[in-house]
Amino acid sequence: MDFEIPTDIADFLHEVDQFIADKIKPLEEQDDNIRFFDHRREDARTDWERGGLPNETWEDLLRKAKQLAVEAGIFSYPFPVEHGGRDGGNLGMAIIREHLAVKGLGLHNDLQNEHSVVGNNIALLLMLEYGTEAQRAQWLEGLKTATRGFAFGITEPEHGSDATYMGTAAIRDGDDWVINGEKTWNTGVHTADCDLVMARTSGQAGEADGITAFLVPMDTPGLKVEEYLWTFNMPSDHARVSLTDVRVPDSAIFGGEGKGLMIIQHFFNENRIRQAASSLGAAQYCVNEAVAHANARKPFGKALSTNQGIQFPLVDLNARCEMLRALIHKTAWLMDRDGAFSVSDKVSICNYQANRLCCEAADFAMQVHGGMGYSRYKPFEHIYRHHRRYRITEGADEIQMRRAAGYLFGYMQQRKPKGVS
Repeated sequence: MDFEIPTDIADFLHEVDQFIADKIKPLEEQDDNIRFFDHRREDARTDWERGGLPNETWEDLLRKAKQLAVEAGIFSYPFPVEHGGRDGGNLGMAIIREHLAVKGLGLHNDLQNEHSVVGNNIALLLMLEYGTEAQRAQWLEGLKTATRGFAFGITEPEHGSDATYMGTAAIRDGDDWVINGEKTWNTGVHTADCDLVMARTSGQAGEADGITAFLVPMDTPGLKVEEYLWTFNMPSDHARVSLTDVRVPDSAIFGGEGKGLMIIQHFFNENRIRQAASSLGAAQYCVNEAVAHANARKPFGKALSTNQGIQFPLVDLNARCEMLRALIHKTAWLMDRDGAFSVSDKVSICNYQANRLCCEAADFAMQVHGGMGYSRYKPFEHIYRHHRRYRITEGADEIQMRRAAGYLFGYMQQRKPKGVS
């Protein structure tokens, strides 16, 4: 058994590091752009007069960085070769996501809105897997170049983890569908071209089949952003959206009628393992910074690191990073070998364990750094506030454990999650 990072991935990491040094760091240092990452970051990023949305200067900077990555062939790493990528799989993306997050805050990889110079472009992968020929013709170029995108309308005010009980419904009317309902935590709709709206088209509440995904253009009559929800970590691009007699053609269906839950599960599984790797990287960053500070800081004439009260928690956090890294790599490798749904229980374990670990590592890094750790002059509060959300979104800790329990205790017989055929 070989635990070395595969040569092609290691070579790509070197390429990414050189690209960041040559292109991204100079941009980060121009025009006081560092304000988006230092103690001014929350205020600099937020348009307080526009519902707490990200301000345009901040989003323009992210677009510039992304386009540099597109031009360098870095952004497209996970795309198929025939679409300009390098066939990067889940193992490669997990290693890369950790590698970028362990560098700390910066324009190379912003935690808050999933921006990265290496594209975590799940939308493109879903389009290739589930899109019709006409949809692929319409979307692929924009998705590949990061100039177009769609949001995901899944969660509702009354239905979060219980997605199969969603109240949003679509009724066929001739060659069209009419959608009524409401979505919340509908992230990124302020810049999206479409909202991928999940609606029940048949079956009963709680059933896996009968949920259909619709690509709904954001300017469709009846689709309205009611508000943007302010959160623990600002700015916020999480919207509450209403759909009132929203009419779309049959061609708006994405992935087949009644098969929307499979798309949701695919999206979650791919995202969860990569997001776990990001949380691991951020946790390792916090541990590394705390260790360095504990060695350098000398209250009462001796290094903080000589105290077992400092040593033991950091040893434990670092040990958990090492163990989780091995499981994430194994899980991502199995997903590449056997398919995205093959090890859903392990994906869930990686996800909730990594998110918990990151929050605990950020919290203890604050403690080790004392007053400065609590301030915004250090990034730990930002890391904590961001990663705390992942213990809720895309499957709360309890949902992840419930899934793992289903496999452990034999309640779930198939090796695929609900809704996957």
